[in-house]
Parts: sequence; C-alpha cells; structure tokens
Amino acid sequence: MERPTVGLALGSGGARGFSHLGVLKVLKDHGIPVDMIAGSSMGALVGAFYAAGQQIEDLYKLALTFKRKYYLDFTVPRMGFIQGRRIKEYIRLFTFGKNIEDFDLPMSVIATDLYAGQKKVFTSGPASDAVRASIAIPGIFVPERIDDRLYIDGGVMDRVPVSVVKEMGADIIIAVDCAHFDSDPNINTIYDVIIQSIDIMQDELVTAMGGSSDADFMIRPDVSKYSARAFTNIKEIVEAGERAAEDQVKHIQAKLAGGKESEA
Repeated sequence: MERPTVGLALGSGGARGFSHLGVLKVLKDHGIPVDMIAGSSMGALVGAFYAAGQQIEDLYKLALTFKRKYYLDFTVPRMGFIQGRRIKEYIRLFTFGKNIEDFDLPMSVIATDLYAGQKKVFTSGPASDAVRASIAIPGIFVPERIDDRLYIDGGVMDRVPVSVVKEMGADIIIAVDCAHFDSDPNINTIYDVIIQSIDIMQDELVTAMGGSSDADFMIRPDVSKYSARAFTNIKEIVEAGERAAEDQVKHIQAKLAGGKESEA
C-alpha cells in the first residue's frame, strides 16, 4: 500500500529560519520523505530552494557563506528601506529561474495581500516573485507588486502555515517554528523596532489562534538566543535545527510505520 504523504510547514523567523536547513537534513538522513512544502517568509525562502531541486549539502554551504550585505540595496524610504531587487535575483538564481509549478516538490508560498489584508498562497508563477513577496518585511522591504497587487511578509498572516499544508493534502504534517519573541532584546535601530513589533504581533496571533495544533509534529529549534536580524551564528542556528529534528525522528518514523500498517 502507498505510504502516507508528508507535508512540511516552514515558518518565519528571519535569520533563525536557517534552522529549517538542519531539519531538512535530518529528515533526509533518516529517510523521512518530504512530499510537499509550504513556507512563510524565511520558510518560503529555504523551502523554495529545496523544492526547486537544490541539494542539502549545497544549501548548507550557501547558508554558511550568507551575508546580510547580499540583499541590502537601499532606496529612498517611501514604502521600505530596501528595494529588494538584489535578493530577488538571488532567489531567482537559487531556484534555477523556475516557476513554482515546475519545482521538484509541490510548494506553496505564503504572502500577505496588503490591499485586502488577506493571506495569499502562491502555487504557480515565478518563484522569485512569490518568495520575494513572502519575505517583504513591512517597513523594511518595499512591497512586491504582482498583478497590480502589493504583497508583504507571509508571516504577518500565517507564521507557520500548517493549514496550507493540510489543504495541499498531506497525511502527516511536520511544522517548524523558529520564531521566538525575545523579551529582552538588543534594540538599537528602526530595523530592530520593526522586527520586534512583528514578533510581538505574531506571538499574539498564534496564541489567539490556539497555536498550530493541526500539526502532527511541531519542531521548535532552540534559537531564541540568536539574533533574527544579524545573520550571524548561522552554523549554530542550523545545528539547533538538526538537534530539534533528531528529537522527533523516532516519533515521525513510528507515525509513518503506523500509517502503512493501517492501510495494509
């Protein structure tokens, strides 16, 4: 009989989102399949690179050499400080210029429609457009315009898109939440103020919605001591993802085995 399908919901979290790579590596190393991915913000970035066909080993190298200066193309602050063209080209390069529907794995990219105040789920069209929209931190990045609509960070509406993976048809849902509200942060710039404000808002939203209770497995890498903004300590952040995933491996494998038995 066919095994249950496994869906991965990768949440927002800024630089802490590199912990998603550690989770992906551990799942792969233990033979746990990933059949579909939904991602918000940094989860959309990492998920899209993987779903497009990038190898984990290459993504590790990419993460460990990533610098914030790679996406800093400042503009006159009208709708954001960062134009976003540089990071969009970066996304296009590492998704092989593909449309989402041409990825190796089914992928949903979550953004927020700034006009309608609603969640937008991209499952087709240029990956660079959708992911650029999903990472558009309001006030920091200029919103992404797609088909005469303005889109911002997917994490504003859906920090960990469990419901989207469920709608995609996953039998087993593994969610990764690496966004943590830090009650004693080092806030020095307007960038810090905006990010901290969004973290507070997202925490309240997740609490009000009862968390991500529909996930079969919730993986929470211990990355709270690392900055979501500085893109430093990337090696430690990735390793935190590995450790958190390792803690769940046996449970996930048991669920997969149980699913096979129940269908036999």
